[in-house]
Amino acid sequence: MAKLARTRLAGTIAATALCAAAANAASAQDGALVLNNQLQLGDVVAGQTLNVVDVRGQVTASTAAQSNAAVGGADNGRLNLRSDQVARGETVARTSMTLRGDTSGPVTGVIQARGNYLAATTNNAASTVNARQGVEGDVRARSEIVNSDARLLGGANIAVGALGNTTALGGTNTAVRGTIEQTTSGDVRAHNVANTQYIPAAADFSGQAVANAVQITSAGASNQNTTIRQRSQGGMVEAAVNPNAGNAWDLAGRANAAGNLAATYNHGGALITRTDQENDAQIRSAARVFAYDYGRATASASGVGNEVSVGNQDIYVKIDNSQLNSGGVDVTATFQGGKGYDAYVGANAAGNSVTGYACSTCGGDLNANSVQVNNGNINAVANTTISGPSRHVISGANAVGNTASFYVTGNGGGGGN
Repeated sequence: MAKLARTRLAGTIAATALCAAAANAASAQDGALVLNNQLQLGDVVAGQTLNVVDVRGQVTASTAAQSNAAVGGADNGRLNLRSDQVARGETVARTSMTLRGDTSGPVTGVIQARGNYLAATTNNAASTVNARQGVEGDVRARSEIVNSDARLLGGANIAVGALGNTTALGGTNTAVRGTIEQTTSGDVRAHNVANTQYIPAAADFSGQAVANAVQITSAGASNQNTTIRQRSQGGMVEAAVNPNAGNAWDLAGRANAAGNLAATYNHGGALITRTDQENDAQIRSAARVFAYDYGRATASASGVGNEVSVGNQDIYVKIDNSQLNSGGVDVTATFQGGKGYDAYVGANAAGNSVTGYACSTCGGDLNANSVQVNNGNINAVANTTISGPSRHVISGANAVGNTASFYVTGNGGGGGN
C-alpha cells in the first residue's frame, strides 16, 4: 500500500510547499491529506516607478502583492485539503508610470493586490476542501500614468485588481466536496488613472475590486456538492477608473466592484450548492472617461452587493441560496468629450443577484430555494456630455434591489422557462 502523504504548511513557503504536497498526492494511491495554516501579520507592499522617454518597443509593468497563497492539485488520486488563511496587515500593489515622448509599442500593465488566495485542481480525482479565509487589513491596488503629454502610439491595456479572499477549485473528471468560508473586514480598493495626450490605437483601462470570490469549475464526468459562506464587512469596496486623452481612437474605462461573488459550473453530473452571502460594505464603482477628439469611447461601470451564478451542462441542479445586502451600491459611468464618432456609456447596480441553469437537452432538473433581502440604497447613474458633433451615443443605467433568474436551456446561455 502506498504511504499516505501528509504535509503541514505555513508561512511564506506555503505556495511552493503545497505544490510539492500535491505532486506527492498524485502518486499516493491512498490520496493526500494537506493541512495548510497561514497567518500574515505585517504589511505586504509591492511598488514600482517607471520614468522613460521615447520607448521604441513595448512597455510592460507587472506588480503583485499577496499576503497568503496556497496552490496545488492531484491527478488520479484523492485530495483532502484543510486550509486556514488570515491576513491582518495591509496588502498593497502600486505602479506609477511617466511615459515621455512617443511610446511606440503597446503599454501593458497588470497591477494586483490579493489578501488570501487558495487554488486546487484535481483531474481524474476527487477532492474534499474545507477552507477558511479572513482578511482584516486593507487591500489596495493602484496604477497611474502621471504625465498628461504621454503619447501611446501602440495603445494600452492596463488592468488593476484588488481582491480580499479568492478560492478557485475544479478540474476534469472530478468530484468536488466541501465548505468554503470567507470574511473580509478591511477596505478593498482598485484605482486606475491615466493622463495622456494621444492614443491612435485601442486603449483599455479596467479596475476590479471584490471582497470575497469563489469559483468552482469542473469538466468531463464531474459533480459538485459544496457550501459557500461569504461575509463582506469592510467600510468600502471601490473600483475607480479614470482615463483621459486629448485625442483617442478607441478609449475604454471599465470598473467593477462587488462584495461577494460565487460562481459554480459543472459538466457530467449533479451540481448541488448552498450559498450564504452577507454584504455590509459600501460598494462603489465609477468609470470616468474623457477625450476631446475620439473615434470610439466607452465608459462602463457595474456594482453588486452579492452575486451567485450556478450552471450545469447536465441534468440535476440544486440551489439553496440566501443573500442579505445592507450596504449601499453606488455606480456611476461618465463620458465627457469634445467631438468624435461613437460613445457608449453604461451603469449597472444590484443589491442581490442569483442565476441558475440546467441543460434542457439532457432533461434538465433544476431545484432552487432562494431568499434575497436588500436593505441598502441602489444607485446607477450614466452621464454623457459631448460639446461638439458626434455620430452615435448609446447610454443606459439600470438599478435593481433583488434579481433572480432560473432556467433550463440547451447551452446555458440564456432563454428558457
